[in-house]
Amino acid sequence: MPVLNRISAMQDEIAAWRRELHQMPELMFDVVKTAGFVEAKLREFGCDEVVKGLGRTGVVGIIRGNQGNGPVVGLRADMDALPITEESGVEWASKTRGKMHACGHDGHTAMLLGAARYLTETRNFKGAVAVIFQPAEEGGGGGKVMVDDGLMTRFGIAEVYGMHNMPGLPVGQFATRNGPIMAATDEFSIIIRGRGGHAAMPHKTTDPVVVAAHVITSLQSIASRQADPLQSVVVSVTMLTAGHASNVIPDEVKLGGTIRTLTPDLRDFAKARLRDIAKGIAAAHGAEASVTIRSGYPVTLNHASQTDAALAVAAEIAGPANVEASTDPTMGGEDFSYMLEARPGNFIFVGNGDTAGLHNPRYDFNDATIPFGVSYWVRLAESRLSALS
Repeated sequence: MPVLNRISAMQDEIAAWRRELHQMPELMFDVVKTAGFVEAKLREFGCDEVVKGLGRTGVVGIIRGNQGNGPVVGLRADMDALPITEESGVEWASKTRGKMHACGHDGHTAMLLGAARYLTETRNFKGAVAVIFQPAEEGGGGGKVMVDDGLMTRFGIAEVYGMHNMPGLPVGQFATRNGPIMAATDEFSIIIRGRGGHAAMPHKTTDPVVVAAHVITSLQSIASRQADPLQSVVVSVTMLTAGHASNVIPDEVKLGGTIRTLTPDLRDFAKARLRDIAKGIAAAHGAEASVTIRSGYPVTLNHASQTDAALAVAAEIAGPANVEASTDPTMGGEDFSYMLEARPGNFIFVGNGDTAGLHNPRYDFNDATIPFGVSYWVRLAESRLSALS
């Protein structure tokens, strides 16, 4: 079954919602206007229940089918933007300098609203659909906050599904995989303390800059020489602060960066090795290293049965040739991982075409994606509720 005709007819209206949302980007949990827009639409559509304030500023709509009581399937979209100044040049560009929808969450929200409208009109299923609009995906862990706030238990959600646009993947195509699809995202900071002094007399100092250089180089051995080469791990040092004058060796150097992994065991291993390497190299040079690791989002882990179901629906909408069933995982992170830890489900990518990349100031969500994304949501909800009933 291709894109639904009713949804194709709704495309311009959904695109108008998307462009309105694009002009009013909000960050993290401060998505008050966006959540208000979502709440108003859900009430206008006739959702049986609309709950706001879940996970601080999240919104959930419940749509009950006309075939009796049954299971509940959750569909999730993220609402927040990024602290980036937009350079897209589109007519509907952000009206707030320093904030923009550079990851397409405006499109995700609009597509799920389109699905909610269709499902409230048809209700051709047994059980209920929970449309979940989540704040703070971009670093705030809003998915975890919603789960901790009782999302799954309050609404009796049996399965949960997420979707994200993907620049470079042609419009009308989908991609997902069983197992890990996005990485765990941990951050680290290392402070190396030595003994500063005159740059012309390094023998009277314990130079933390030299120590830092050795640490940065050695951390790359975690991926290249210590981890199984068939497993994926990234250790990137992205920040370095040292000194204020060219003729002064400083007392300390600060390093910062990220660890990305696709399995819990490798995640623990990489953290432990980072600590050992930093402390060991510092000690070998007569310096000290303190290491702080902040655990971020866990691995986004798709479940086998639900992934098979998602692939079948995607093939209905786009055709089997336009569905990648074993796409490579990405080392980016996603807090939908918390929802997949709480309930079985799947996270899928939908093509955004040849656009600027995510988190780029020239990015814009491709409105041609809308009929495919909305049709996927609708058929997924209907088919899963049928299978689970």
